[in-house]
Amino acid sequence: MRDESFVISKKALITLIAASLIVIISLGIRQTFGLFFFDFNVDLDISISHFGFAMGLQLLLWGVFSPVFGVITDKYGGAIAIFLGFLLYLAGVLLFYSGFNTGHYFTLTIGVLIGVGLGSTAIGIPVSVVAKHFPASNRTIATGIVTCAGSFGYFVSPLLVRYSLIETGWENTLLYFCLLLGLGLVVALFVSTPKIPVGVDQNNKQTATEALKEAFANKSFIYLTLGFFVCGWHIALVATHIPTYMMDKGMPDWTAAMILALIGIFNMVGTITSGYLSTRYSKKKILSAIYLLRGLSIIYFIFLPPSIFNSIIFGITFGFLWLSTVPPTNGIVGHIFGTKYVGLLYGIVFVSHQIGSFLGAYLGGVFYELNGNFDYAWYVSIALSIFAGLIHLPIIERAIERPQTA
Repeated sequence: MRDESFVISKKALITLIAASLIVIISLGIRQTFGLFFFDFNVDLDISISHFGFAMGLQLLLWGVFSPVFGVITDKYGGAIAIFLGFLLYLAGVLLFYSGFNTGHYFTLTIGVLIGVGLGSTAIGIPVSVVAKHFPASNRTIATGIVTCAGSFGYFVSPLLVRYSLIETGWENTLLYFCLLLGLGLVVALFVSTPKIPVGVDQNNKQTATEALKEAFANKSFIYLTLGFFVCGWHIALVATHIPTYMMDKGMPDWTAAMILALIGIFNMVGTITSGYLSTRYSKKKILSAIYLLRGLSIIYFIFLPPSIFNSIIFGITFGFLWLSTVPPTNGIVGHIFGTKYVGLLYGIVFVSHQIGSFLGAYLGGVFYELNGNFDYAWYVSIALSIFAGLIHLPIIERAIERPQTA
């Protein structure tokens, strides 16, 4: 028995490390695309609305394919799902680097291929696989570590990419991305998915279809799904358009990279804090507070005069709240419905997140072209913060009791 427990613990640890490396690579690269806009605009004649649409489509497909990869993960294992995702991610960057980078090809490579690849390599699948290894008592801490790793990618990648863009150009920077994605293919092989997730009743014969019907009949699942839409809008708007926003405000061109880096480093603190608090306090109240505080951070940033100091405050505060929604959101799904289909159900919730991401990235560009600024995009963000702060409160954090079958 001791040997078996040790094997399980070892697999859990290796999977936790591998999942962390995977999200560092995947999210780290994804976070920096906004820094490429000026080069793409000058060299490839990509307009801000075209850029925003491709980024939005990328985020939308990321969400749409998350439950697809969730099914693959639940049935065949996370290693296969993540490996396939990295293949598509690499294909998108490599084709773009090879010259398929204008017109519809821009949308196909950057938008479609990378978007589908993100469906399994970004936060959703690695977090759900790790969740299967840990009991409810420390599940949110384990998933918080993976999310924190993604935050480290957010922190280091904008600084390195900005340096690379200045010193070597955007083409060579994309080549470096290809090398990192190749490393991701290898790391994916070390992901282990337990046949019977920790904490799952072995007598539970529920099918995936039954799990979906059960979830959509549950009002708490609907509230959680609607709330995660707001998270996607916020993140995509900032990640995609903050470089242009800072330039319009007359700030130095390095300020955007600084904000993105601060978001990354302080999100490491935020996600770990959120994961820990979610083991001790109501997850829905934590989510409500996060979204309301996001609104306050945005209000501070857009209504006070632009300055380096205010930019730093925004990077710190918004960074602390950036992905801190993930551990309690995933934790609520696992707590209410169990972990047997957590990959699939969290994937469904994440679709809503990515619909919000698509609209945040795309409409941000549209508002800019129509009005010459991002004001209305920010106003919508504040209103959505209030909505999300309220919509989580009716959630009932109670595990579903299913009748035992003979």
